[in-house]
Amino acid sequence: MKIAILGAGNIGGTLGRKWAAAGHEVVFGVRDPGSAKARAALESAGTGARAASLAEAAAFGEVVLFSIPSGTVAEIARALGRVLDGKILIDATNNFAGPVINNLAALQAVAPGANLFRAFNSLGWELFANPILDGQQVDMFYSGPDGESRRQVETLIAEVGLRPLWVGGNDQVTLVDNLGALWVNQVFRHSWSRRTALKSLGVPGTSGRVR
Repeated sequence: MKIAILGAGNIGGTLGRKWAAAGHEVVFGVRDPGSAKARAALESAGTGARAASLAEAAAFGEVVLFSIPSGTVAEIARALGRVLDGKILIDATNNFAGPVINNLAALQAVAPGANLFRAFNSLGWELFANPILDGQQVDMFYSGPDGESRRQVETLIAEVGLRPLWVGGNDQVTLVDNLGALWVNQVFRHSWSRRTALKSLGVPGTSGRVR
């Protein structure tokens, strides 16, 4: 799969390394492909990745992950325009200072034909690097449309080492947003470890009804 990662920080760099190791073609889209941050991401990802401009990366990717500062998403999405349409777009950004935490509306406005997903926003990057906590696999709750694009996103989540748990379409996105807000609250306001995660102890696919 061709994957564009917009941003080369801790989240984008870690996911890029995992996906390159899984055999995908990864391009980091950055403002300066020669920056120290881009070089560090490439060194970690190895030969399966390269760096390019934001526009070149977005044009390349079948999947485009947004892991840039939340406040820049709308501007960058407008600049990229229709090149995003028809692709799988994953919003991993968080705007905790605004009335809406996610940036799905900004992406939908410029790419109405894209398949939008909300994922990788509710945990620290350390759990992407090592997704086993106290002997248990870490869960990744996500939202987005059902169908083939969802299966592809689930595969990408699983290749990071996380257990994908679908909460539903993007009409349920606030559930994913609020998990991110809860993680930030516990880690930054209550000094919990950044290796903190919520675990679902239910079994996906069962009704949950009491007999």
